[in-house]
Amino acid sequence: MNPQHWAQHQERGSFLLMRLTAWATRHLGRRLLSPLLHLIVLYFFLFGRRARQSIWDYQRRLALWSGREALRPSLRSVFGQFMAFADALLDKLDVWNGRLRLEQIEIRDPANLRAQLQGPRGQMLVGAHLGNLEVCRALAELGEQVQMNVLVHTKHAAQFNRLLGQAGASHLRLIQVSELDPAIMLQLSQRLERGEWLAIAGDRVPLHGARKTRVDFLGQPADLPQGPWLLAGLLQCPINLLFCLKQAQRYQLTLEPFAERIEWRRSEREQVIRGWAQRYADRLGHHCLQAPQQWFNFFPFWNSHDDTPA
Repeated sequence: MNPQHWAQHQERGSFLLMRLTAWATRHLGRRLLSPLLHLIVLYFFLFGRRARQSIWDYQRRLALWSGREALRPSLRSVFGQFMAFADALLDKLDVWNGRLRLEQIEIRDPANLRAQLQGPRGQMLVGAHLGNLEVCRALAELGEQVQMNVLVHTKHAAQFNRLLGQAGASHLRLIQVSELDPAIMLQLSQRLERGEWLAIAGDRVPLHGARKTRVDFLGQPADLPQGPWLLAGLLQCPINLLFCLKQAQRYQLTLEPFAERIEWRRSEREQVIRGWAQRYADRLGHHCLQAPQQWFNFFPFWNSHDDTPA
């Protein structure tokens, strides 16, 4: 029996979770919500066997790939990753509630990409479910106030946008991109021409109509979506990487230029896209090592799975 796809879980839970978090933002504070949220995470740790196995598998592969024995999984380290996820959810509260200020974030931008945020044409940012991408709102809302369009696979994008508006996010918009049809491509192209930026995660394969490519991630074959690289090639825009990790109670937001332009001939498209996806996987692995418990992957990511303790 095939394991249920991550998106089926996300469709059921993510919208309700955001509604709950938005309500908590208005009516509770972090101090009151923290114990409750940690109890919820403890419940999922105790009874979420599949999620525990997935975290164990990730930590084992990261340790083997890096050669760092200290990263080998244990029940304590797996629980620590669940707790890091709870902490990230609490940080989302601070972001949505306007408590996170730009000076609280260390921005690493050696190529000075922030200077291009107000350029005449927008660009793409590719992130991951590593750390807390909600902090990218600091760029959209608190910094240069550029319009940031986050491309998602969820059918609840319109409801999410209403909740974001209620939370005060006026420069952040979610756009559903289940398929790269002509209408969505035209919309995205127009947004780029208006100087707006696009942001998308590069480490999740959507449920329906998924174009994916096989890469080596942490020493084993894994599937990554073709979407970010197809988009960049079709829209002919620069593409950059965005990672936001929490280090010593302070967020480090890293901006990296990735490709000025992605181009291919018809006969070599698959090969070119696979090459860019592999480069992304290499950078994702590098950043996972900077914060090993902050890649929030709670489903079987690799195609083959060894028996792991739980």
